[in-house]
Amino acid sequence: MNLYASFEQGLKYQDFLTRYGSDEHRRRWADLHERVRLTDPQRALLARFTRRMPVLCLAGAWCGDCVNQCPIFDHFAAAAPTIDLRFVDRDFDAELGGLLQICGGTRVPVVVFLSEDGFEVGRYGDRTLAKYRSMVDNLTGAACPTGIGAPPADLLAAVTQEWLDEFERAQWLLRTSSRLRQKHGD
Repeated sequence: MNLYASFEQGLKYQDFLTRYGSDEHRRRWADLHERVRLTDPQRALLARFTRRMPVLCLAGAWCGDCVNQCPIFDHFAAAAPTIDLRFVDRDFDAELGGLLQICGGTRVPVVVFLSEDGFEVGRYGDRTLAKYRSMVDNLTGAACPTGIGAPPADLLAAVTQEWLDEFERAQWLLRTSSRLRQKHGD
């Protein structure tokens, strides 16, 4: 399967929510989006990104984990114009969902980082280490968040930083790629 073709068919953040989200889904995503705060050092880091980085996110507007993480990606894309972020609905593209399974399941969100010419750089999902630590500490109740209640501010900040670490890793891999450095003469 060509992941770059899936990326090209993906939707921008708002278009994804318009097509796949109900009014309630869009409200939850908007509420979390308003709570995300990038620090000055995080903004400065994102401003250093120079390589175009297509980012494919397999998601579901209905998914609590997506509610609590995907708005973070939109903030990254707004702060770094080199990030070209697109979303694909897991249930709409079952083949992609099957390809990007985690632990034998079609979990979301899953992010695939690509080079400007369509090569996979890396993938990450469905939750960050901080989120898993929080879940283990609270191992009573449902394992899948509903997105109805937002995560505590400290957890949101930790998840934001851990996702930023993954975006940064992909960007520096692209920036230091000898193939891409030769192509761009840098």
